[in-house]
Amino acid sequence: MTRPVVVVAAHADDEVLGCGGTIARLAREGRSVHVLLLADGESSRSRERGEPIDPGRVVQRAAAANAACRTLGCASVEVLDLPDNRLDQLDLLDVVRRIEDFLKRHHPSTVFTHHSGDVNIDHRVTHEAVIAACRPQPGSPVEELIFFEVPSSTEWRPPTSGEPFNPNLFVDISETLDIKFEALRFYGDELREFPHSRSLVAIQSLAQWRGATAGLEAAEAFVIGRKIVRKPGA
Repeated sequence: MTRPVVVVAAHADDEVLGCGGTIARLAREGRSVHVLLLADGESSRSRERGEPIDPGRVVQRAAAANAACRTLGCASVEVLDLPDNRLDQLDLLDVVRRIEDFLKRHHPSTVFTHHSGDVNIDHRVTHEAVIAACRPQPGSPVEELIFFEVPSSTEWRPPTSGEPFNPNLFVDISETLDIKFEALRFYGDELREFPHSRSLVAIQSLAQWRGATAGLEAAEAFVIGRKIVRKPGA
């Protein structure tokens, strides 16, 4: 029996941008994929405009996440209300515990999350919190820890100022790229016009380039953080 997969992302849309095609492929193959989204994704924008937080926008973003994840075939999605673009102002342990609670409920063998070399602070905090929550203690179900890239964040971090994203895992999404794009349309407010890297044109180009580097039509690229191969029956 295949074990569940968990995706932990900072904001609603990161899960689709980072590994939407892979999620859809895993769901098609019969894996249960559970998504945890940490920050509300909207509160920082209200603060930038000097306005009170619009709860309607927060609800709308969460609804988009649910629709996008249903499109991908996810078994569940949970959206927390942690402060957007301010996860670094929280005690890391508090973020870790929210992730640990999610992992205890779903017992995943594989966890996807952000790469450490992102320009977005919430992405970096999420990465660190997942690393702590997935520490390889005896009895931990997590066997694979995998990091994804997010267009308009990962490539914006200069390679001399952080860990560069050097993928060593490529997942063929040529049959699920259209599902990824269908899910992205629920996040239309987050997309931009080309040549912005969070445009549909750029996202498709990235999938084709990642595919071409591995001899595939389209792929999502990842960095393997940890892979544990246990003895049979363990």
